[in-house]
Amino acid sequence: MAKPLGVPATTSEATITDTSSSAHVAVPISRDESTPPSTLLSSSREKCNDRPIRLGRRLMTLLRSRIAFRPPLTQDPRTFSKGQKRWIIACLALGSSLNGFCSTIYFPGIPDLTTELAASNITVTLTTSLFILFGGFGPIMWASMSDYYHIRRFLYLASLLIFTAASAGCALVNNIYLLIVLRCIQSVGTSGAGTVSDCWETTERGAAFSVLFVGQFFGPLVGPILGGGMTTGLGWRSTFWFCSGYGVFLFCFLFVFLPETYRLDHAWAIKEKEEKTEVTQDEEGQGQEQEQEHEQEQQHGRHSSNASTIATHNSSSPHLSTDGRSINNAPQRTRLNPLQSVALLRHAFVILIALGTGICFGTMFTIETTIPNLYETYYSFESWQIGLSFVGAGIGNLIGSYVSGRVSDHLLKRARKQRGGTAKTEDRLTINAWPGGFFLVPLGVLLWGWSIEAVLSVFVSIVGFGVVCFGMSQVYAAGSAYLVDAIPGRGASVTAASNVVRMTLACVLSLIAEPVVHSIGSGYLAVILAGLNVTGMCFFVAVKFKGQRLREIAGHGDNYE
Repeated sequence: MAKPLGVPATTSEATITDTSSSAHVAVPISRDESTPPSTLLSSSREKCNDRPIRLGRRLMTLLRSRIAFRPPLTQDPRTFSKGQKRWIIACLALGSSLNGFCSTIYFPGIPDLTTELAASNITVTLTTSLFILFGGFGPIMWASMSDYYHIRRFLYLASLLIFTAASAGCALVNNIYLLIVLRCIQSVGTSGAGTVSDCWETTERGAAFSVLFVGQFFGPLVGPILGGGMTTGLGWRSTFWFCSGYGVFLFCFLFVFLPETYRLDHAWAIKEKEEKTEVTQDEEGQGQEQEQEHEQEQQHGRHSSNASTIATHNSSSPHLSTDGRSINNAPQRTRLNPLQSVALLRHAFVILIALGTGICFGTMFTIETTIPNLYETYYSFESWQIGLSFVGAGIGNLIGSYVSGRVSDHLLKRARKQRGGTAKTEDRLTINAWPGGFFLVPLGVLLWGWSIEAVLSVFVSIVGFGVVCFGMSQVYAAGSAYLVDAIPGRGASVTAASNVVRMTLACVLSLIAEPVVHSIGSGYLAVILAGLNVTGMCFFVAVKFKGQRLREIAGHGDNYE
């Protein structure tokens, strides 16, 4: 018969009763014979009781890191594992799909919206044109705040909250002018380019940008298709309710999976330089004199500051090294200036690339805004058919983004190898951009415009629009990657500045498109757009051959090593 609980065992084995049978199995327990079972049971119960407490503490620590305005950053974002970077780029791609998605999802419902709100064609056009315009100025504010506070994650989440609330408001309006205002608020989004420059080395950014652009162009592919079905079955307001729900989903997804990535370039550069110096000294086995110098440097570092680290990111000084020492040559924080990003447009190489990509993007958006009325007029399309007509454009964007990213990195590495390990920033303007901008975009837009003018099969114009989008993605990816590489450490700011030009051109072109179509037809509109794109590519040629000199004049010489 087993001894009752609480009675010390006479051997080093304790008897455990199997309640499922009458057998008693003696199981050796690794413990001191002098330790009574009551003490072991008490310790076991305490551990069991501590598990929920420990789990709760871990969850609270995770929650605090997620709600912190500027959470700790203890690792160089460029040394994140491949798995971490995949999650980051997935978050960025989903977030970048938002603007393209909600800008096109209600296109199939434009005829119904116009009738219900008794709106004119020009006011309805303003809901799309001003959405694009404010979508260019919104990132200026976010980029300035990002560079001032040295944060990215918090701003992504804040912009999603604004988007979600504005989308719900759009679904409830009964006045076209209120819809215009809410659409302007809805378009206030952020750019993922800053995070790409944080986490990826120069020779890896092309592939990262290709994934980011897949997200940007995935929205225009899915938006009209989904919008056409929802408008047919539930009405145009359902598209905005869907946008609001999508915003909630993205907020939760980014809240859980997106870490803070803002990279203090000078801090990590100094840390990397110090580590390389230490490794070199160890390998060469330098003498006592160098060891003393190294010791003096460490003592000097301890005197400067012993408590500041990037892990304590909430310090009043954001420019800190990773080993507990202050960086004396860190740049001083300037005043918060939302127009600081726009000031980058004073550099010739920035404005020329921004104009080239802006004309190309504006062409695509102009076609998008004119398709609903043109297809309804010439082909008697219903909402769901208008939505499906955007499939060609979406496929062109997706394939083009993938191709441009892979080709861009490959050609950059080849150029670096040919120069003996160094490369010029202008190598980012890779060969695939030239046929894309000089040939494919003009050809596609002419095919689109004149096929509608001649009332040819609708599939001809759909294919033409797809060719436009494929060519546009080659130009857009090359220009965007070039600007980020040309001004390192300010990827978000220079992208925001470029967006101002890009969105302004898209707004202007889409506003004049309707009057032009009514006056001279879609064919001659296509001729104008084709000519503008050839002009824009001439700006790319100028930067390709004179970009290095222009950057040196602006104080941004070659950044490749």
